[in-house]
Amino acid sequence: MASVTRPRLVGINHVALEVGDLAAALEFYGQVFEFELRGRMPGMAFLDIGDQFIALSEGREQPPDAERHFGLVVDDLERTRRSLEAAGAELLPSRGLDFRDPWGNHVQVVEYGRIQFAKTEAALGAVGAGGLEKSDEAKREMREKGLA
Repeated sequence: MASVTRPRLVGINHVALEVGDLAAALEFYGQVFEFELRGRMPGMAFLDIGDQFIALSEGREQPPDAERHFGLVVDDLERTRRSLEAAGAELLPSRGLDFRDPWGNHVQVVEYGRIQFAKTEAALGAVGAGGLEKSDEAKREMREKGLA
């Protein structure tokens, strides 16, 4: 029997979040994060994150997510915590920084320097985060996986 070569995952292009009100979602996420608006169409808006994006889609009707979540990477975790608090976000108990947006989407936030995730300097520069440094632990993880 011939073996089938499977495609490799190479990244995430975007994450789609359902929200109840698109204008309110843009206001909320704009209070918390700096981002460029990639584009907008009826019922949808696209927030650029360098070479990736978040798609906000109007029409969420389901209850808040308990375990299902996605993770964002930021340049400064404590500054993010302060922004979330100022925006009135629901902070969730966790080992790091988790929050639920006003529509129940569960988001985990990690700091770029502390994880093995890496962006090119050009992609970092596109979001105004050029020159970020990795922690020794993150560098070790990356070396062990042949990523650095």
